[in-house]
Amino acid sequence: MKNLKILSLCTALLIVVSFNAEPNKNLALTASSKAQHQNFVSNSPSKQYIKVALLLDTSNSMDGLIDQAKAQLWEIVNELSYAKCKGQTPNLQIALFEYGNDGLSKRNEYIRKILSFTQDLDEVSKELFSLTTNGGSEYCGSVIQKSLDKLDWGNNADDLKMIFIAGNEPFTQGPINYLDAITNAVEKDVTVNTIFCGNHQLGISGMWQDGAVKANGEYMSINQNKQTVYIPTPYDDIILQLNNQLNNTYIVYGSSGRKKWENQKAQDENAIGYSKGIAVSRTVAKSGKMYNNNTWDLVDAEAEEDFDYSSLKQKDLPKVLQGKSQREIQKYIEKQREKRKEITSKINELNQKRKKYIEENKTEASNELESVMLKAIKKQALKRNYIWSK
Repeated sequence: MKNLKILSLCTALLIVVSFNAEPNKNLALTASSKAQHQNFVSNSPSKQYIKVALLLDTSNSMDGLIDQAKAQLWEIVNELSYAKCKGQTPNLQIALFEYGNDGLSKRNEYIRKILSFTQDLDEVSKELFSLTTNGGSEYCGSVIQKSLDKLDWGNNADDLKMIFIAGNEPFTQGPINYLDAITNAVEKDVTVNTIFCGNHQLGISGMWQDGAVKANGEYMSINQNKQTVYIPTPYDDIILQLNNQLNNTYIVYGSSGRKKWENQKAQDENAIGYSKGIAVSRTVAKSGKMYNNNTWDLVDAEAEEDFDYSSLKQKDLPKVLQGKSQREIQKYIEKQREKRKEITSKINELNQKRKKYIEENKTEASNELESVMLKAIKKQALKRNYIWSK
């Protein structure tokens, strides 16, 4: 009888072990999959953020400023992708306000919050290309204060929190004293950088420099009507061909996935419609560390630490994955990830050659808005122990 009980117990244990073997195998595969790509592109989570709020004057004389913003966005993103804080690549979030436009509500002091802080760079591009100008009253103190009140700046001491306000009227206009707004910015640990569109000395007399100095920021002046400089290189066409291949690696999912995917294509078209150089810069950004579409692309989403296969709904999956098992879905994502890794590696390799070619063939100063913004960001980043690693 004793031997029979022992035999029964062993049999039961074998059944339990056998029953659980396959799930454990799947778990091991999932863990292995995560380990293989935890450092891929830059989807591994980082606690640090570079938060940039752009406050753009959209009155009549600012068409050139808007053109520079949409033309130079991607080069700014590309340069920021080299930033490191405590060995990690920070996340980039951009917010967007417009002010000084007669088409906006007088009750809101001719100010509109266009975007809260977002990592969706395609959405930033879309809104920049949608901006129009119309003469109005420019209230710098008011728009700075609204950006402080309406945006989530967080409380991480390692975050870079910066406002860039650009315009060409006196900094003193409007119902809110710029000094009060600046004081509030300093209390929130937000640096205010001012960009005067016009004569440098005129900006100083208009108190743009005073606003920056009191907010621990940089005062800069630009010629907003200067055209963005594009230096063609022998690598541009190949990079653009690789962009088409890169677009085929996205796995659209979720209720808003298709809309986001279509916007990605629309911003590709906006870029190439502006110039080949902007399209190349955008492609480089798409292959870089700060371009992340985890809200609608399964390749990016699956790389997140909190991703859960069980949360996927069949109706939210693309047709090619509907009715598939978790393992089949996982294998498909891995296949697309490997394709993307190969393509982005080629783009980045070509971009290094492209950058060297541009440096060797440059005949005039760097682009206005891009140059002054990056100079200010890097200077302020050093104070937070950020480094640039290329």
